[in-house]
Amino acid sequence: MGNGLCAQGREVKTVIIIPAYNHSQRLAEVIAACLPLKIPVLVVDDGSTDTTWDLLAGTERITVLRHRDNLGKGAALLTGFAHAAKQYDWAITLDADGQHHPEDCKQLLAAVPQGQRPLVLGVRQGMQDRKVPWTSRFGRIFSNFWVWAAGGPWVADSQSGFRLYPLPEVLDLPVKARRFQFEVEVLVRAKQNNISVLEAPVRVIYQGHERISHFRPFVDFWRNSATFSRLLISRFFSGIF
Repeated sequence: MGNGLCAQGREVKTVIIIPAYNHSQRLAEVIAACLPLKIPVLVVDDGSTDTTWDLLAGTERITVLRHRDNLGKGAALLTGFAHAAKQYDWAITLDADGQHHPEDCKQLLAAVPQGQRPLVLGVRQGMQDRKVPWTSRFGRIFSNFWVWAAGGPWVADSQSGFRLYPLPEVLDLPVKARRFQFEVEVLVRAKQNNISVLEAPVRVIYQGHERISHFRPFVDFWRNSATFSRLLISRFFSGIF
């Protein structure tokens, strides 16, 4: 595959996709940590208004796509998936805020069983630590339950952005959400469409640096609620109950 990592001893064509919105403070470090893995890196600038675009324009050895307007994290991921599916079989997504250890890409790839095409969810370890923002701890518990109630899998960290997606299968899922809610809805749609969801432990950094997050607790709580309501109604009327 020429990108340095394998799944269960098999070479696979994999790309790292990083959605970014006003993340100039941490993005250069995140990219620098990805490059030694020898996996191609694709960054989607989702309409940043800071210096993110200037930073990306001056960064070598990566591919950059750009939304002129901010369309949302889900939209940025889909743009990356559509571009990557022309060449790659898998996409590893990680956040631009520096909370992930890119080396843990190996954990995600190692979780793929021979001959299978699952979605692998990186379960962030140590999320109960007091240094982790309460919004992140509460949001995870809230989201985990409603993903399951809406017909998705029971998982430990439904809000983790560190994942391995099969391409092009993820593009065929009927996911409507285009912002943060994309990442919870895609879990439900994956199960409904017979794509297994597996989990692998990954590290998380919530201390030692200023983390830039655009998650707005109240606005996104209501958006999450609207997404889960839509999925619950869809599940009811589809006769799954």
